[in-house]
Amino acid sequence: MKSPRALTALPVFNERGTVHSVLDEVARYSSDILVVDDGSSDGTAELLAERSDIQVVTHAKNRGYGAALKTAFDYAAAENYDIIVTIDCDGQHEPQRIPRFVAACQNVDIVSGSRYLKQYEGDSEPPAERRWINQLLTAEINQRLGYQLTDAFCGFKAYRVDAISQLPVTEFGYAMPLELWVEAARAGLSVIELPVPLVYLDEKRSFGGALDDGTTRLNYYHLVLDRTMARGECGVGDAAISLGG
Repeated sequence: MKSPRALTALPVFNERGTVHSVLDEVARYSSDILVVDDGSSDGTAELLAERSDIQVVTHAKNRGYGAALKTAFDYAAAENYDIIVTIDCDGQHEPQRIPRFVAACQNVDIVSGSRYLKQYEGDSEPPAERRWINQLLTAEINQRLGYQLTDAFCGFKAYRVDAISQLPVTEFGYAMPLELWVEAARAGLSVIELPVPLVYLDEKRSFGGALDDGTTRLNYYHLVLDRTMARGECGVGDAAISLGG
């Protein structure tokens, strides 16, 4: 069986402190690496320019997490990759798991990391407010879409490029994963979860401005979820999902 062409993509915004160490580790497990620099202003761009082992697409100004992922999806489709793995650049994901995500994605459309599917020795204690919001939204997505997810917001994922390319992505902020779950269910895409360790290195990470307030962030998430559901209620539900060990 021919090995799939796989791309690892990292959305980056002001990650000067971790970008080199994370990319060094990613390069051990992925030969094709894309960094989407979402308008960094802290010197991250200059550090990226020092490397010859990555491709970089730069947003002239900060457009948002969802916009960076959309740029990565478009790049993967344009360059004829079969699978795209997304991983954060803050050091909270373990790049050695990339090959496992690629292997799992040969049989399904989306492989989604879950920090709550399995406990690992040394797991962090998640910030209470962020865990509560995750639990609430994950349960609501399961109820409304027919999923059995345990972690709706983990950024460590793998996607089959031809499947993800068909999904309309219009939300460019942190709520983009919610839009994606709705559209994936609507398209009948198959999903599995794979466990990943729960690591929080920056418990006070900013979501940007008003979104640092938990209630405001939750309202924003619900706005995007409701808006995406309203785009076409027909055909949503009974999503195909299983849990990976």
